[in-house]
Amino acid sequence: MKEHFQFVDLPRQDPPKESAQNRILHWDEIYQHYDRETAASQSSRCISCGNPYCQWKCPVHNHIPDWLSLISQGRLFEAAELSHQTNSLPEICGRICPQDRLCEGACTMNDGFGAITIGSVEKYITDEAFAQGWQPDISAVQSTEKRVAIVGGGPAGLGCADFLVRNGVEATVFDRYPEIGGLLTYGIPPFKLEKRIVLKRREVMEHMGVKFILGKDIGKDIPLSDLLRDYDAVFLGMGTYAYMKGGFPGENLPGVHEALPYLIGNNNKVENWEPGEWSYIDLENLNVVVLGGGDTAMDCVRTAVRQGASSVTCVYRRDEANMPGSRREVWHAKEEGVRFLWNRQPVEISGNGAVQAVKVVETKLGEPDERGRRQPVPIPDSEQSIECDSAIIAFGFRPNPQPWFTEHNIEVDVFSRVKARPDSQFAFQTSNPKVFAGGDMVRGADLVVTAVFEGREAARGIMRFIDVW
Repeated sequence: MKEHFQFVDLPRQDPPKESAQNRILHWDEIYQHYDRETAASQSSRCISCGNPYCQWKCPVHNHIPDWLSLISQGRLFEAAELSHQTNSLPEICGRICPQDRLCEGACTMNDGFGAITIGSVEKYITDEAFAQGWQPDISAVQSTEKRVAIVGGGPAGLGCADFLVRNGVEATVFDRYPEIGGLLTYGIPPFKLEKRIVLKRREVMEHMGVKFILGKDIGKDIPLSDLLRDYDAVFLGMGTYAYMKGGFPGENLPGVHEALPYLIGNNNKVENWEPGEWSYIDLENLNVVVLGGGDTAMDCVRTAVRQGASSVTCVYRRDEANMPGSRREVWHAKEEGVRFLWNRQPVEISGNGAVQAVKVVETKLGEPDERGRRQPVPIPDSEQSIECDSAIIAFGFRPNPQPWFTEHNIEVDVFSRVKARPDSQFAFQTSNPKVFAGGDMVRGADLVVTAVFEGREAARGIMRFIDVW
């Protein structure tokens, strides 16, 4: 009984976090790791709700209370096995998922005691299991002699490949970049996700039998027709790489940058990788304004701080309570010296030959739109200018359909998203029966964990289609 009420005497304890004044001087992750005792004691705070809200709020429906219980008992490898039953990238989701809006946000202990540190324990489980030599055991899996090609080595593609090989289907992942991970590797800054973590996942998946063919662009280096000929099915998990514009004057001025090229160029420099098409954008000693309020915007402001920008300001058109990004990331950015201007909507970027200021108008929140989000309404005569030397557009991303979609009867909707219904007979099947798709290119830019879920669900649909389920 005493252990069941552990949460009364033991408060929530996050892993130690490096001070802002020190962490802005390097690119490493800012949180330390739990030791065995702390992971066990924090896990023991869970009361194993009869109807676990954390599990249902999680997009992959992780067996959270169960693996918390296993860790509280010191049964690490069993916890790792259970964690991997529902999530193909638990050590990554433990780092970058917005737990405050998902599992931890739904935790019963939020009512006065502090949510269970689900994300930190999730990260601990796989990190520590790998460190002790654990690998997913698929030695008993029987080959179906079926083959599936996966286009895109990001979260959706990796989730699909993981599920397929666990069920005896040969999975080959094609990606145009020299490493797997997509934006996990090239877009997310290393202070949130060190790249050794993604490289380790590649090693593990290769051990499981997943094949990777990297540095090959489908449609250019390899025609899709080759994959359709040589494989029993094809899965598309190519993400969203086309950035959204604001549609106001000055977006093309020198000194105005898109978020994705900025982040990829910086990661390439930090990791000493070849820059390729993404050149390094140096914001040292500049006054920087970042437009947007999502996690990509937070990645940009925190990267600019580490590059040595003189000042960094984030401008968002709604208030703080209605921003789409993780509250944790906003707090980290504030600690690191980022200034936030809420309820400001950009209307123009101005400058004489290069950016010199961002003109904004103040807003108030109006009626909800069809998605339930209250819309920002400009306040008359409230314009003001924010002086700056550089501006970064971080309004989000949309899919970029490939020219070969039409040739192979892969339909997209009015928002350029691939049409692939999760509730069809073969989940996530496109208008080309042999082609499946999932993740951001189907639903629009979303969370990593959602892409993993859709990749896994598409794998189920593929297995039914090729008649091995």
